[in-house]
Amino acid sequence: MQIYKAKNYEQMSRIAANIISSQIILKPDSVLGLATGSTPIGTYAELVKRYQNGDLDFSAITSINLDEYKGLPGTNDQSYRYFMNTNLFNHVNINKEHTYVPDGLEPDSDKACSAYNAIIHQHGGGVDLQLLGLGHNGHIGFNEPSDAFDKETHCVDLSERTIEANARFFENKDAVPKQAYTMGIQTIMNAKKVMVIVSGKDKAEIVKKAFFGPITPQVPASALQLHQDFVLVGDEEALGLI
Repeated sequence: MQIYKAKNYEQMSRIAANIISSQIILKPDSVLGLATGSTPIGTYAELVKRYQNGDLDFSAITSINLDEYKGLPGTNDQSYRYFMNTNLFNHVNINKEHTYVPDGLEPDSDKACSAYNAIIHQHGGGVDLQLLGLGHNGHIGFNEPSDAFDKETHCVDLSERTIEANARFFENKDAVPKQAYTMGIQTIMNAKKVMVIVSGKDKAEIVKKAFFGPITPQVPASALQLHQDFVLVGDEEALGLI
């Protein structure tokens, strides 16, 4: 495990962008596993800035997103497809035909998950760099605490805490989708490199628990302790207990 401690959110975003930029420069046709949520917004803004400055070329990049709410179309401003378009894809020269997000409008969970697994398997080399945030209960993607590590893409019932955390993005708590499609832990672990970004004092306890405590499916992110190339990038508050 490599740990980079930043002074604040802005510096954390720059460090994360440095690592992703290096991946793109060294391998222009990289497969990037991308995440949504509030934490990576600054990282994506840095990447857009570097593209606009002529320092990055996304034309041969493929992106495979972690997850999507079940029931939301990509045009919904709270869908993860919309998030990625708004924060990254619309501002760089990536080919959108090579940007993949689970189909939130597919009502058949088995069909949706099988289709997304097929997309992942089609890229036989696997994900080169997987970006992750970290939930307060240790979830990565939408892999919630459970009795076993889920393997591939699956449909999950979101925990009450996750629904409450996401309610700020919707009109009210009742409007938050109760299910989501997400990559499984095995898929994430198969990535060649994994980077978790964390910010804020409220994440300090789960950082300690996930990355310096027992490896257990009750803390899904703890599986990353076993990854051969795992990078943790956080600000001083988030890393304050390690």
